[in-house]
Amino acid sequence: MKWIMKWIYIIAGIAFVVKMLFLPNPAPSLPFSIVEAIAQDSGVSNVVSGIIFRNRLYDTIFEVIVFTIAIMGANFLLANEKPFTKIYQFADQTSIVLAQLGATIAALVSIELAIRGHLSPGGGFAAGVAGGTAIGLIAITSSPERLQNLYKRWHAATWEKISVLIFIVLSVITLSGIELPHGQMGELISGGIIPILNILVAIKVALGSWSVVLVFIRYRGLL
Repeated sequence: MKWIMKWIYIIAGIAFVVKMLFLPNPAPSLPFSIVEAIAQDSGVSNVVSGIIFRNRLYDTIFEVIVFTIAIMGANFLLANEKPFTKIYQFADQTSIVLAQLGATIAALVSIELAIRGHLSPGGGFAAGVAGGTAIGLIAITSSPERLQNLYKRWHAATWEKISVLIFIVLSVITLSGIELPHGQMGELISGGIIPILNILVAIKVALGSWSVVLVFIRYRGLL
């Protein structure tokens, strides 16, 4: 019985591989272009942003919420651990200059992706990652106390929560059918609410990354 089942599994596996490699998967014949339809409905040139912040906005809301919960979880799970008494950082001048130069470039890219993410490849999540990268590069060349003081002075935790709340409120309003004028496609002020949602997500992801970087440096050192 076992050898029969074994051959059944082998034959099924071969059939599955043949299906994936050789049998065609014909695309449906549509009288219109899906990409053009999404661009027209969302009013943005970058249809990926149109899908994320309009067609599947409901999913994007929960993606932001999951990211927020992950940050809260990192703070909660490491809260009872003993902080590092000595954190070693880059000391040679060449590494410091390169890290600070990379941080400057990443920060500028983050701003570009957040502001123009609805016109060209990019968007809020990519902008937030670029911003978090800039913060991470600064973290390996600056003292943790300085970063922590800046984090508190600028009330980064508060702004992170505010950006999430505003994003959720604007998303619910959009899902209810209320939209801003799309404007002229291709211009900076276009796409209705999508550019605003892009910027809010960028702020959320960048500030959330800042919080996580501080926590892991404090309790794990520079990994």
